[in-house]
Amino acid sequence: MSKDLSNYRKKYVKGELNENDLPDNPIVLFSKFFNIIDANKSERELNAMSLSTVDTKGFPSSRIVLLKKYSDLGFVFFTNYNSKKGKDILNNPNVCLSFYWPSVEQQVIIKGKAFKISEVDSSDYFKSRPEGSKLGAIVSNQSEVISSRELLYNRLESLKSSNAELKRPKNWGGFIVKPFSMEFWQGKDNRLHDRIVYENKSDKGWRFYRLSP
Repeated sequence: MSKDLSNYRKKYVKGELNENDLPDNPIVLFSKFFNIIDANKSERELNAMSLSTVDTKGFPSSRIVLLKKYSDLGFVFFTNYNSKKGKDILNNPNVCLSFYWPSVEQQVIIKGKAFKISEVDSSDYFKSRPEGSKLGAIVSNQSEVISSRELLYNRLESLKSSNAELKRPKNWGGFIVKPFSMEFWQGKDNRLHDRIVYENKSDKGWRFYRLSP
């Protein structure tokens, strides 16, 4: 089976990145992108991002996770530390985050190192989650092989009927990705896209430059 996708084309005409308008701090630019899209409600899950990790055999893996906080310190998401991505990160903290927002023809690609956040911060976030999300985090040993979906449902019903306090599992919590490189991509006509890369030079702070598309 095959399918030719060579005629799948579109024009990119919704914006530009001009060096004269760029802030010194890439988090400021990220926040500008994010807030404009959020105000327009043009993306279903604005905070969805691709997280890429590398395992002990050198193979990369990518999956979609949800950004839960960002600041000058970095980008925070939550997961089971015993999951595949959790184990990958604990073995090799070098990760890549990627956002794609087709409604505005923009991408942001972030390279950085991931670190566990404090247990207090992880517990505070866990307490804020809906009950169903708490239950799911407790009953699912993420990335482990299971015999059937019924196994999960049985665990879920058992936990519900126990009326036990829903505490954060010790192996569940947040990671913060502290960026050292952030690329901002804006689609342009004729495939001459804008690509601006910020790099954090520890002794000089953030600097940016333009890449050819």
